[in-house]
Order: sequence, then C-alpha cells, then structure tokens
Amino acid sequence: MKKVILSIGLMVCVAIGANAQETTTPNPVNPNAAKFKFESELVDYGTIEHNADGNREFKFTNVGKEPLIISNAVGSCGCTTPVWPKEPIKPGASGVIKVHYATDRVGQFEKTVTLTSNADTPSKVLKIKGVVKPDATPAATPAPVTPTEQKH
Repeated sequence: MKKVILSIGLMVCVAIGANAQETTTPNPVNPNAAKFKFESELVDYGTIEHNADGNREFKFTNVGKEPLIISNAVGSCGCTTPVWPKEPIKPGASGVIKVHYATDRVGQFEKTVTLTSNADTPSKVLKIKGVVKPDATPAATPAPVTPTEQKH
C-alpha cells in the first residue's frame, strides 16, 4: 500500500513540475543595435614603477546603426576607477573609456571594468593587468674608515 501511495505522489509531483515549465522565446536581437568595437579589450601596463602614472585608455568605435549610450562603468575594486563618455556615441563615431589604476599598491594585478550600455551586448568586461615594482632599497652607505684602518 505504501508503494502505491508513494508512486501516485511521485507521479503527481512530476506532472506538476512538467506543467510548471514555461517555454520562453529569447528576446529578438535588434539588428540595428549599437555595437562596441574596441582596439583592444585588454590594457597591459607591463612592469611599472611604484606610484607611476596609472592612467590608461580603451579606445572604441560604435559600429552599430543606433547611438551607443554607456549608462555605467564599474571597476572590480576601489583601486580601479573608470571614466566614460556620458553623451551618446553616434554610429561610426569613436570614444574612450579612461581607467586609472592606483599604482601605490606593489605587486601583480589583474582587474576588470564592467560597462553597462544599450549595445547588442549590454554588459561588456574590459581587463587591465600589470606589475607594480617595489621601491628600490637605498644603497648601503659604507662605514667611515678610521685612521687605524687606513693604509699608507
């Protein structure tokens, strides 16, 4: 009897679960949407000095058919600060995303900047990487030579 009740309960659960599944059609892609084309989606700072200039740029062109509007840009941490164009970028026009990395942090880094826009891909991730060298240690000053140590 337990097996019959368990089997009926299992079939009811499966039937409810199957009925609950909705078929959704994906949003149609707008063939006229704005579209980013970056010269590069990675900026490699290389090996730089401690407290060096941390400013770099990502250059792009709107290769879509509608104006490109960037609504937000966010760095992956407080050490990465992006600045983006607030005005729409017309089709065929170019723009720049400026990024500042705080080079007061010594060591290797890999960070991202996430853009939110009306482009065909609404979320775009750009990357920066590099190595900040530590300050050079000052050369040791030789000990003064005493008169008894001097050779004639």
